[in-house]
Amino acid sequence: MADRPPRSATATRTRILDAARAQFAADGYDRTTMRSVAATAGVDAAMVVRYFRTKEALFAEAATFELDIPDLTHVPPERIAEVLMPRFFQVWEEDGTFLALMRAAATNAAAATTMQQVFATQVAPALAAVSPDRYAERAALVGTQVLGLVFGRYILAVPPLAEMTHEQLVRWVGPTLRRYLTEPLG
Repeated sequence: MADRPPRSATATRTRILDAARAQFAADGYDRTTMRSVAATAGVDAAMVVRYFRTKEALFAEAATFELDIPDLTHVPPERIAEVLMPRFFQVWEEDGTFLALMRAAATNAAAATTMQQVFATQVAPALAAVSPDRYAERAALVGTQVLGLVFGRYILAVPPLAEMTHEQLVRWVGPTLRRYLTEPLG
C-alpha cells in the first residue's frame, strides 16, 4: 500500500472554497448544494459541514473578495472611468465570485447583505477621494450604473452590450460616472 501524503486542513478548506466559488458562479445559490460542493472538492459532505456549518456560511466565505480599488485621490475627474473601470472588469471577469454574488443577491438576503457590505466598506470609501460631498450617496449612484452594466453584459448577455470592448464601455459609461461622482447634487 502506497503512503499517502498527510492531508492539510488548510488545503482541504481551500479546495472546498474553490469548489464552492465555481459552483455558485455556474449554478447560482439556489441550485448549489453542500453535497455537490463536497463532490467537486473530492471530500465527504460531512467535511463541508465541519468547516462551514451551513450553506449560508459557506456562501458568505466563498463570496468574500477584495475589490482593491485603485487610489483615486489625484485622478482628474475626466479620467475616473479610465482608472476605475479596468479594475471592475478584472473583478467581473477573473473568477466568477462577483458574478455569483450578483446573481444570488437578487434572491437571497444574505447575498444582498454581502453586496451591500462590499459597497459600504470598499466602494464608498474609495470613491470619497474624488467626491466633494455625500460620498455614500454618490457611491450608491455609481453602483446603479456598474451593477446594471454587470447584469446586462455578463448575466443577461444583452447584445450589443456583451460584445462591446472595454474601451467602448469606458467611453460610454465614463461621463455618467464622472457626473455621479463630481457634479453638484440637487
